[in-house]
Amino acid sequence: MKNNNPFLGFGYLVKGIKMLMTPGLKRFLMVPFLINILIFALAGWLGYTQFNELMDWLLPEDSWLAYFRWILWPLFAVTILLVTFYTFTAVANLLAAPFNSILAAKVENMVTGKPPLDNREKLSEIIIPTILSELRKLSYFLIRAVPLLLLFLIPGINLFAPLIWVLFSAWFLSLEYADYPMGNHGMTFPQQHKRIKNVRLTALGFGGGVTLMTMIPIVNFIAMPSAVIGATLFWLGQKEKLMAEQV
Repeated sequence: MKNNNPFLGFGYLVKGIKMLMTPGLKRFLMVPFLINILIFALAGWLGYTQFNELMDWLLPEDSWLAYFRWILWPLFAVTILLVTFYTFTAVANLLAAPFNSILAAKVENMVTGKPPLDNREKLSEIIIPTILSELRKLSYFLIRAVPLLLLFLIPGINLFAPLIWVLFSAWFLSLEYADYPMGNHGMTFPQQHKRIKNVRLTALGFGGGVTLMTMIPIVNFIAMPSAVIGATLFWLGQKEKLMAEQV
């Protein structure tokens, strides 16, 4: 338990935030940072302009649901917020994937003094592998997210659906960002998935912290680069355990 707990995972994210302004690292942050600003600004604008209309559609005043509106409104609000921001996070990661791999490689080089084993210095060598990896992660997400979203439609169970979604989001975001440093070492997504399960609680703590960051206005602008750096520190800190054990 000492080497596998949520607080340890959250701590890696905190270290990632603190490392954002490290000299020699700033120029590697610019593209992920700008992409995050663009994507979350768009998400915020859409949410602000469309939220009330969507609430009226889900909870119409002239239906039986109107009697429970005061209870269901917060539930639907949290659900829509989670789904919307996670969807935009997935889009942002898809666009920034090559740059995130470069950032992860730079952080590892700064911490250890050595580049990753699969060190690809040119952006052209990184684009295709990272985009393909993102698409594999997206398929993993969709296969599981669609059934989870259906839970919101089942009376009774839908009360617990937001919590289940948060846990799933935390788990997936840990896989999402761990892919950058682990992918730099030539590991495929299935291999990463098997190894991350060895430190599941640590991964949930890390991913939960990232989920929280994406939900906070302004703070979500630095969520992506912070998570990439934090995931790299996570990989380096847990590398011996991850490489020694298989599930």
